[in-house]
Amino acid sequence: MTETLTNIPEAYKIKSLLHQTTYLVDGELKQWQGATTEIYSTISSTETYEPTLLGTIPQLGETEALEALNSATTAYNNGQGLWPTMKVEARIACLEKFVKQMKTKRDEVVKLLMWEIGKTLPDSQKEFDRTVDYIYDTIEAYKDLDRDAARFEKNSGVYAHIRRGPLGVVLCLGPYNYPLNETFCLLIPALIMGNTAIFKPAKLGVLLLSPLLEAFQNSFPKGVVNVVYGRGRVLAAPIMKSGKVDVLALIGNSTSANALQSQHPKGNRLRMVLGLEAKNPAIVLPDADLDLAVEECIAGTLSFNGQRCTALKVLYVHESIVEEFNRRFAYKVDQLKFANPWDEGAKLTPLPETDKPAYIQELISDATDKGAKVLNTKGGQTSENFIFPAVLYPVAKGMRVFEEEQFGPVIPVVPFSDIEEPLNDMAASDYGQQVSLFGKNVTTLAPLIDALVNLVCRVNLNSSCQRGPDVYPFTGRKDSAVATLSVTDALRSFSIRTFVASKDNAYNNAILNELLDQKASNFISTDYIL
Repeated sequence: MTETLTNIPEAYKIKSLLHQTTYLVDGELKQWQGATTEIYSTISSTETYEPTLLGTIPQLGETEALEALNSATTAYNNGQGLWPTMKVEARIACLEKFVKQMKTKRDEVVKLLMWEIGKTLPDSQKEFDRTVDYIYDTIEAYKDLDRDAARFEKNSGVYAHIRRGPLGVVLCLGPYNYPLNETFCLLIPALIMGNTAIFKPAKLGVLLLSPLLEAFQNSFPKGVVNVVYGRGRVLAAPIMKSGKVDVLALIGNSTSANALQSQHPKGNRLRMVLGLEAKNPAIVLPDADLDLAVEECIAGTLSFNGQRCTALKVLYVHESIVEEFNRRFAYKVDQLKFANPWDEGAKLTPLPETDKPAYIQELISDATDKGAKVLNTKGGQTSENFIFPAVLYPVAKGMRVFEEEQFGPVIPVVPFSDIEEPLNDMAASDYGQQVSLFGKNVTTLAPLIDALVNLVCRVNLNSSCQRGPDVYPFTGRKDSAVATLSVTDALRSFSIRTFVASKDNAYNNAILNELLDQKASNFISTDYIL
């Protein structure tokens, strides 16, 4: 696929390698003299294909992992540290300082997003800007939370001052497909609620965090944010085995989450905030607007090459319209432009995982061996760093592409005659995140919606599945998620309700009034943050 061999604009050329030689622990950017890992892009900068070396990162070991853990536990200090006891306004000021510095690194981060994971220029810019907006929205949501708590309640002769407090030390592991946005959707709410964190970037999309290390260092008290590099198994295992982690915050797959959870010696103490796999279906009813359904299913299946947990990963189309749907859909897929991320109009880009084209080809071969056909002309065409999306039909149980979360450019289409068929499949699935429902007859839609909301957590009417807007709940049933991530829900997920209670008598009331007058306590406060 020669489309990738285009001239690289000057602004996006790799002019010098980025060697990340430090890691952040205890407020210091510590120099690393040991082994390093080379970071490559699957995007080629030469006419003859070869991966592009982008730079190196430290390959830290167990010693450094436990050093970061000790830094975080010391900073938390059993809830007595500077950060967990800090006034709300002061924590907000730290976040505001960080995001102000972060915004100066936009061009660097966007460039690395394109090279490291192959995300298009508009989507890379959107990821950065959306993350900045998320931080500001989180600050405002935290203010609202604090305003609601700036009062005393009285019940049965007992006053209560109720707030949300931190949980402790958080191990934060982000995903490669949204290495900035989804990682920060874990890290930022964890921090603002008073927790301390150990953060390990994903194996892909790791260098793009380098421009932000100094901002982390000089925006937060020492030990509050610790950033380590290396293999997840090497670093996360000893941290979890210590039993000192209070929250596992991970966006990835359930296998990793289960393995890490099992290593914690006191699983009952471990709070989990997890975003995991999904096999989100679309259900296209006989009365669906086909033009709309096709457009939304294109976006749902192939935005960022289908490498999203919210992607549509199986399309159920009623047998009465499936032939026409397939004709239009396959044609539209073949019209999508495959190019480098910075090329105008690029819709499909090089895959960041070197083994992904071979895996997708396995799924295609398995399906075609079992009776499916590739409907689009370009489907399955392969280059060194890409495989063109294949529309497979008819797909049925027993095919790998029906069972597995493909997380890449292959689209299974399943015909159905009775609506119970997709509903039963969804009920039997290990996953339960979202569904897209296409149709317009209210009499048909009403009972379907009532059933679907109990199978998944978001029903998208005549639109593709997605995470945003970030103020809406983002979660899932079964193996798809633990806890809820939205701007407000994440604050609750990383905190616990705690309160001071006192009997309504003159003795206690005098003490409370003095505490409020002298502003001696950061917890007992009725100050209203504007």
